[in-house]
Amino acid sequence: MSNQRQHPRTPMKCRIKICHPSLGELLAETRDLSDGGVYVRHAGLVGLPVGAEVTGQVQGMPIEAPVLRMQVVRVDAEGVGLRFCGEEAAG
Repeated sequence: MSNQRQHPRTPMKCRIKICHPSLGELLAETRDLSDGGVYVRHAGLVGLPVGAEVTGQVQGMPIEAPVLRMQVVRVDAEGVGLRFCGEEAAG
């Protein structure tokens, strides 16, 4: 299987709040980050289908982080790979 990544990954652990209508809100941990997306570890996320849209907000910052729209592009036993949708979520 070839590597199809367009952006290099940077290891980064931080807390992130993920929201989805079927899950509600949950606190998870990032594993790595790139310009195109983020990998998030949490057992509750593995039931989401590829293509599902979630919102995410990094927690524990000195100021409130923006809420971003993201789309599930990969699911594995530990969590999900999320692609940034390119704009902040409304509301």
